[in-house]
Amino acid sequence: MKRKRHNDDDKEEEDRLSDLSDCVLLRILSLLNTKKAVQTCILSTRWKYLWKYLSNLKLHSSYFDTMDGFTEFAAQILSLRGHSTSLYSLKFYSDSMVQHHLIQRILKYVVSHDVQRFQLNLLYSIEHIPSCIFSCHTLTSLMLYVRHSDATILFPDSLNLPALTKLSLWNFVFPIKKDGLAEPFSTLKKLNNLTIRSCEVLHAQNLCISSITLVHLKIQTHKKNYGEVELYTPSLSTFAYAGIPFEKLCGSHLRSIKHVIIDAYMYVNNAEPPSNLLSWLKEFTEITSLTVTLTTLEVLSLVPNLLKVNFHSLRNLETLQVKKKGVSSGLSTTPMLARFSRLPMYYQEDVAKFREEIFKEGSLSIPDEIVSFLLQNSPSAKVHKIY
Repeated sequence: MKRKRHNDDDKEEEDRLSDLSDCVLLRILSLLNTKKAVQTCILSTRWKYLWKYLSNLKLHSSYFDTMDGFTEFAAQILSLRGHSTSLYSLKFYSDSMVQHHLIQRILKYVVSHDVQRFQLNLLYSIEHIPSCIFSCHTLTSLMLYVRHSDATILFPDSLNLPALTKLSLWNFVFPIKKDGLAEPFSTLKKLNNLTIRSCEVLHAQNLCISSITLVHLKIQTHKKNYGEVELYTPSLSTFAYAGIPFEKLCGSHLRSIKHVIIDAYMYVNNAEPPSNLLSWLKEFTEITSLTVTLTTLEVLSLVPNLLKVNFHSLRNLETLQVKKKGVSSGLSTTPMLARFSRLPMYYQEDVAKFREEIFKEGSLSIPDEIVSFLLQNSPSAKVHKIY
């Protein structure tokens, strides 16, 4: 029998939405924030318990007037949801401090209920993440973001995440071993996608990324976070970098990389220019596509006598994409007026003269000279300029 409802003209209409199957309705609810999904329970008896069978939860503090209200809601959700339906993914966002016992409860729930995808966003500082999350055998995707502060969060010495294929980390400090090297991901036997943002190695030692399964790697930095980045990744295909390229890049399998994305920049008060960008490009001998930003070209222009450099790389390049904007857009990062206090004056004068020729004051045009420099060994590569 079709459900009926009354409209403003007192005409009966069929409630076609409620007549949809449970799987369709649950799919609709899964697209909502969990608070809104739960609120549908007041619609009718048909909807009263439907939210309990959601396989995806999104708990976000911004939908609540008080943190106490958010804490109580999150705790109730974990207690009342139906256990007959597996929880596939859980996303937890908090823009203000919540009681630490709630974080512990969330993470223990993830581990004990075989969750496959977990995302934790805390827009405030905490001293540590409960260690149980690093020993979850069902997780395939893990994203941990904690707001940066002077109190650093030390990453665990070892991981027990046998099913993990995707890992994203923000604002963690990697510990070093006795040999002075940090190698935090070597136990992840299925890792395919790795993103590390604003992370660093204790005492600015070298970061070693060792994985035979890793295909996609993204690194974002804003200071000298590592001495060197060593890549032992024979399956690595895509390498993306955003930040100030102070680190040296080395490894035994850089030739496997086919796609490179670089958004380099620097601050005007840097004492010295980041000098490793050109050496990176020389290492990427087999790449077929390169994406750079305008600020990347500006950093590259700081290389003395750049256009005279003996450059043999990028011979297999098929596509070069130059973007006007990157993650540094809107920041005062352009080195156009930089003065490098640690470098001789003649160096600064040579660089300033070269930059004056290719960059016009206040202009955001893409310099053809540097584009031609990158393409000298692949003249037939397609160029896309995105303004």
